[in-house]
Amino acid sequence: MTGIEPSVEKANEARPSRATLKTGRKSPDTAHMTEGWQPMQFETSATWPPAGIGIASRRACPGKGRLEPAEHHRIIIHTSPSTRSFCLDTGSSFLRTEGHIDFIPSNHGGGFDASAPYECLEVSLAPGLLDRVAVQTGSLARFEARHMLRDERIYHLARALESNRAAYAAGDVLYADSIGIALAARLLGLQGTQPAASRLSSAQMKRLLDYIEAHLDRPLTTETLSRVAGASNSHLRSWFKVATGTTLHRYVLRRRVERARLLLVEGHMSTSEVAFAVGFAHQSHLARWMRRELGVPPSHIRRAGRPSENTAAQDRLLVD
Repeated sequence: MTGIEPSVEKANEARPSRATLKTGRKSPDTAHMTEGWQPMQFETSATWPPAGIGIASRRACPGKGRLEPAEHHRIIIHTSPSTRSFCLDTGSSFLRTEGHIDFIPSNHGGGFDASAPYECLEVSLAPGLLDRVAVQTGSLARFEARHMLRDERIYHLARALESNRAAYAAGDVLYADSIGIALAARLLGLQGTQPAASRLSSAQMKRLLDYIEAHLDRPLTTETLSRVAGASNSHLRSWFKVATGTTLHRYVLRRRVERARLLLVEGHMSTSEVAFAVGFAHQSHLARWMRRELGVPPSHIRRAGRPSENTAAQDRLLVD
């Protein structure tokens, strides 16, 4: 249960690495105190694929651990038989068994005190991926931390993603992306739609999001979007953040990055052409925001989406 650092290693080069040391365990009656909580000690495989959605196997040591905030959403699936732990986020003790799920939204941290070593799978989802699915499904769910969930669909999707990682081929990135879409849709369904705290109606929000999707290649100013939504500039900025949990500016940037990622995977356009096609002023602007949102440069995403030489050769044989 620690943040994923994006890796550019190939899956067959991944090997467990030792992270920072933990502190000694204390009695459960002091587990609610935050003083002395250190990043946990764990062994981990490299995350995979490199962007949009990733998965890593974790092996954690007993004791107190701090969950650092991360820019991506995290789904943590417990894979050990049973582990008793104290959760700093809820102030409660839990007995986790195989299949228990914790959902940690982006920019959300926490901590725990585990009584024994345990293993888990950690799935990372880029906020842009969930934004895309939310637009397609018309959902405006706001994500909150959830603990001790049981959901067979999420469990089996995570296992499928882990199996795909173990048998990694570059062309399988699209398959991983389809798993990410299914996970995002399931999370949106589990979270449910929160009571609207803004004064943007569903029709206003749909009109606004549809306009953004259709005009990512153009400048999108607050003035233009305010006219589309039928709200003042100040109201649109504040109501949009209340409704979605992110600023209007950041949402547009995430949608540009996600569109660029899909175009790079397709491989029909140069990086500079992709940058202009999604509304960035130049290639370096795209690269800077892609690194910030996804943790990797455009060139890495392009290589990850390119079919391997063996796959290309097999395709030629089939055609011949």
